[in-house]
Amino acid sequence: MADVMMMNEIDATASRLGIDQSQIDLDSIRLPPGENFGIISDDEDVYEDDQLEFDSGFGNIIVVDNLPVVPKEKFEKLEGVIRKIYSQIGVIKDDGLWMPVDPQTHKTLGYCFIEYNTPQEAELAKEKTNGYKLDKAHIFAVNMFDDFDRFMKVPDEWAPPEFKPYTPGENLQQWLTDEKARDQFVIRAGSDTEVLWNDARHLKPEPVYKRTYWTESFVQWSPLGTYLATVHRQGAAVWGGANTFNRLMRYAHPQVKLIDFSPGEKYLVTYSSHEPSNPRDANRVVINIFDVRTGKVMRDFRGSADEFAVGGTGGVASWPVFRWGGGQDKCFAKLGKNMISVYETDTFSLIDKKSLKIENVMDFSWSPTDPILSLYVPELGGGNQPARVSLVQIPGKEELRQKNLFSVSDCKMYWQSSGDYLAVKVDRYTKTKKSTYTGFELFRIKERDIPIEVLELDNKNDKIIAFAWEPKGHRFAVIHGDSPRPDVSFYSMRTAHNTGRVSKLATLKGKQANALFWSPSGRFIVLAGLKGFNGQLEFYNVDELETMATAEHFMATDIEWDPTGRYVATAVTSVHEMENGFNFLWRPRPPSFLTPEKEEEIAKNLKKYSKKYEAEDQDVSMLLSEQEREKRKMLKDEWEKWVNEWKLLHEEEKLERQELRDGEASDEEEEYEAKDIEVEEVLDVTEEVLLFDD
Repeated sequence: MADVMMMNEIDATASRLGIDQSQIDLDSIRLPPGENFGIISDDEDVYEDDQLEFDSGFGNIIVVDNLPVVPKEKFEKLEGVIRKIYSQIGVIKDDGLWMPVDPQTHKTLGYCFIEYNTPQEAELAKEKTNGYKLDKAHIFAVNMFDDFDRFMKVPDEWAPPEFKPYTPGENLQQWLTDEKARDQFVIRAGSDTEVLWNDARHLKPEPVYKRTYWTESFVQWSPLGTYLATVHRQGAAVWGGANTFNRLMRYAHPQVKLIDFSPGEKYLVTYSSHEPSNPRDANRVVINIFDVRTGKVMRDFRGSADEFAVGGTGGVASWPVFRWGGGQDKCFAKLGKNMISVYETDTFSLIDKKSLKIENVMDFSWSPTDPILSLYVPELGGGNQPARVSLVQIPGKEELRQKNLFSVSDCKMYWQSSGDYLAVKVDRYTKTKKSTYTGFELFRIKERDIPIEVLELDNKNDKIIAFAWEPKGHRFAVIHGDSPRPDVSFYSMRTAHNTGRVSKLATLKGKQANALFWSPSGRFIVLAGLKGFNGQLEFYNVDELETMATAEHFMATDIEWDPTGRYVATAVTSVHEMENGFNFLWRPRPPSFLTPEKEEEIAKNLKKYSKKYEAEDQDVSMLLSEQEREKRKMLKDEWEKWVNEWKLLHEEEKLERQELRDGEASDEEEEYEAKDIEVEEVLDVTEEVLLFDD
């Protein structure tokens, strides 16, 4: 097998041959049939299951069956009706509509072939018109032309499936049993992707698995850390295992660009966008929902990009398009024009077979723990109908709470991770309509009748730069004011005497920060100045209301706490780029099986439990110290060996040096006197006779 050339080798070869790589269209290069030059692709087995699907060349042709059988005089009329229906979906090629005729009766045979410019248009036509009712007697049955060869391969007689003995699978949670209680992370840089242990005791990460060309765009952990997903031109794949990373399943979706897991890792959503043959049309979007374990497509959604844009109004598409409800895999929802469509995963159909109709709905979000939707509707009728935020219970679609809001410019919703609180940031117009100010509506979800509290900052005209809830806690932080040194304030939903009132804990003045990152376990927070703020970092203890440390990572774009809240990684990254991208992601951990009471007990008795680990840390520290001493001793021995070799050589050359000094034996420079001697030497003499005129 030929060695794979790395990019620096390719650059060197191109430079030696005088080739300008900027003038080469790499996408136009095609290998000879059957030749891979030793470069094995992870996607090659995508072609093995159904070679016809990729090689037949008929992927842009559909077959429409159950058409009316008409005589010759009605042929043009029927052809015109069919063309009118199918030309609305895509561009039909010239002579791309063919309706066979019986040569004896001169009547049509009840079916036709339609050839589009692209396979995507053909698939959309099948999706939109299969089952289309032309009249009571004629309901279209539409299939892809490529499917017929597969249908013909179905045997005439049924045969029982081959029995396969059960083989137990690997323990995909084996990494959680690490004796050192370490966490893993993945790094992708250029063509290399590597998973490593974060071994802080040994002051360097320990490699787990490394692979070149593992993904073509980015990698992504599943929410509970069971799988690592990779993205390729032919689809996505998930990897995992007890001690390494094996491919567990692949999901065929050509030109996939984005992926998303359901919270419980049962489903994988993939997304692709394809350019239409007509430049005036919107891009065509394909979304598939796969069963992660079986690889089966549970539901697909196809349509124009406008249909999947925010609000279904031709705006900007947001990812994920489908949002999963209540931290579970039971339902998911999509925002549409004047509606929210909620699907349940038992049948992958709309709950109650209809969407939730809400005029002018602009945004929604799920509670992280319960099947409750919060939704925002802006003002209607020029302000005659106020804006509102509503809480809706699913699947009953019962409205639990509603709050009307007046003079609203914009609205953002923030759920606390345990679903106990919902903060709604409301930007309102002043009376003159020339400026805005900001306040918060705080919903106490778990309390009776869901009380709402209004919070305004000391200076309500301050611009809100960032907001973040403390995970599993009752506090939140706000960055507010003007750049480059805004203020940071901390609030609590509880007070010492009244748990039903919000209170301010502290305000930090003039901080160089524009982002907030709470520790997963709460208590600690990083006040970060990302990108234009030059990567200024301040680690703050909210319990003690004091700064623990400061740091800097110039131009940092990402801050990632590890799942246990012990370590923080900072990075400058570029994600979701096909070439030379960079990923850094901690491997998520599933929720603890310990009850809150048990976790509280451990926290109270932490010193008792920590003695064991402190002893282990001390042993490792001593081992590292011993290793460091051995390393220094080795370096010292190497230095002394090198010095002795030169001394020996110096002694061997003593006689030669003595000769050069005209017999003087000493090597000490101080015993000699340096004198400057000038020597004049005639190099050449020439005589020449010159004649002078009288």
